[in-house]
Amino acid sequence: MSENRKAGRRGSTERNRRRLGAEKEQKAGKYLEDAGYEILEYNYRCRAGEIDIVAKDGNYLVFCEVKYRSGTGSGHPLEAVDFRKQKIISRCALYYLTRGGIQDVPCRFDVVSMTDEEILVVKNAFDSTDL
Repeated sequence: MSENRKAGRRGSTERNRRRLGAEKEQKAGKYLEDAGYEILEYNYRCRAGEIDIVAKDGNYLVFCEVKYRSGTGSGHPLEAVDFRKQKIISRCALYYLTRGGIQDVPCRFDVVSMTDEEILVVKNAFDSTDL
């Protein structure tokens, strides 16, 4: 098989993975809205990385990471939000706050864990002061 075909397949797989990720983020956003969150933004990007969902929950500004696994054979989705990922999300959140001139607003980091069987929202999943 030619290298171009292999590269084409990888590109196709990457597009499918991104499409699936976008679908799951939208589903997570709907779930959060049903739980009372107000979605402010999807896929906030900055030079530090990306935050899947920025939302309001009461007085809190919430930075949400969405993790999906079709099953738990490769680990629970929550396990994918490791120390490295937490640092990226925290830096993005700081950038979001700074760029938006946002001060004196309580913030929280939530994780939406999704499998084909369940959606679980872990509020205050980690604390940026630990990073």
